[in-house]
Amino acid sequence: MSSGGRAELYVYYRVAPADWPRVLDIVRGFQQRLRDAHDGLDARVLQRPGANGGDVTLMEVYARHRASGVDEALRARIDDAARVLAPLLTSARHVEMFEALD
Repeated sequence: MSSGGRAELYVYYRVAPADWPRVLDIVRGFQQRLRDAHDGLDARVLQRPGANGGDVTLMEVYARHRASGVDEALRARIDDAARVLAPLLTSARHVEMFEALD
């Protein structure tokens, strides 16, 4: 059931423990550039507590305080910015869209 609310984007993936500090720096850098380019964009990166087979699980979260939230054009820019991570990932990037209910 769709509420027509603001779309938010959640992206999660795994990285090797030795690479996660570098990945974190890269993600924070492109998230800041995205925030600078898109008014009202909130972007965060989270880490799952504990290890998953030794790997570190990270999650990028994007929300935009506009009527549509994260639209397809912004999603494409996020995906494009994240391409630099590809050689450092130990899993695929899993992308999920959710609608805010508030």
